[in-house]
Amino acid sequence: MSSLSSPEASASVTALAAAADARRRASVASHRAAARRRERTAQWHLLFIALFVLGPLVIYPLVRLVALSLNGPDGIGLQAYAAFFGNPQTRGVIGTTLWVLLASAGLASLLGVALASLLFFKPFPGARLVTRLLELFVAFPSFLVAFTLIFLYGSQGSVSIGVQRLFHLQAPLDFLFGAGGVVLAEVVFYAPFVVRPTLASFATLDMRLIEAARSLGASVWMVAFKVILPLAWPGIAAGTILCFLLTLNEFGILLVLGSAHLITLPVAIYSSATVDLDLPTAAAGAVVMLLVSLSLYALYRQVNGRVVKGEGHGR
Repeated sequence: MSSLSSPEASASVTALAAAADARRRASVASHRAAARRRERTAQWHLLFIALFVLGPLVIYPLVRLVALSLNGPDGIGLQAYAAFFGNPQTRGVIGTTLWVLLASAGLASLLGVALASLLFFKPFPGARLVTRLLELFVAFPSFLVAFTLIFLYGSQGSVSIGVQRLFHLQAPLDFLFGAGGVVLAEVVFYAPFVVRPTLASFATLDMRLIEAARSLGASVWMVAFKVILPLAWPGIAAGTILCFLLTLNEFGILLVLGSAHLITLPVAIYSSATVDLDLPTAAAGAVVMLLVSLSLYALYRQVNGRVVKGEGHGR
C-alpha cells in the first residue's frame, strides 16, 4: 500500500485543510473588524462635522430662522406668515420677482445654450480659451458684474459717452439703474452657469446619429430639434434649473442696480429685517424662499443625475 494513502498522510492533509480554513476565517474576521472600525470612524467624523461644522453654521441658523418665523405675540403661531402673505404689497413683490426671474433666467438660459452649441459644434480658434474664461467667470461675485456695467453703460461710462458723442445725443444712455440694467447684469452673469452642464450633455452625444441625420438631408434646425435636443435635454434642463435657482436668490445685482420701484423678494426680506425691524415677517419670507429654493435644488439634483449617468454610459 502506498504511503500516500496511509492514515498519517490523511491526517496531515486534514490538518492542513483545517489550518487553511482557520486562516481564511481569521482573515475574513479581520477584514470585517477593519470594516467595522472604518464605519465607526466614519460615523464619528460625520458626528463631528454635524456638531461642530454643520451645527453652528447651517442647522442652528435654520432652526432659529424657522423658530423666529413661528414666533408670535401669543406664543407659537402663524401670524408672521399671515402678515407676510396678507400684506397688499406682497403680491406686487412676488409679481416683480417672477417677471425679473423669467426675463433674466430665460434669456440667460437661451444665451448659455447658444454659446455651448457654438463652442461644441462650431469650434473656432480660441474656443477652448473661451470655455475656460466662462468657467472662471463663474467664480466672480455678482456685484462685480454690476459695477463693471456701471463703468461701461452708466451715465459717465465709456460706452454711454461714446454713443452720446457718436449719435449727438442730448443725454447719455440711461437704462442701467432699473429693470433693464438688472436683467442685463443677471443675463451676463448667469449665462455661463448654463454653458457647462450643456457642454457636458453634448459630450455624451453619439455623433454618428447626427452624421446620419445630415446624410439623410435633414436641415440644421431639424437636426437640432429632432436629434440633439431629445438626447441632450437633461444637461440643458439642469443648467436652466440651476440658472433659475441662482437668479431667484440674487441680491448683489439688485442692491447695486435695482431702483426703489424694483423690489424683489430678497430685497423685500432685507428691507423688512433692516428697515422695518420686523424680524418675524422677514423670517417667514425667508422660509418661503428657502422652501422654493430647496424644491428647485432637488429638481436640479434629479435632472443632473441623468447627465452624470449619461456621461458614464458615454465612457
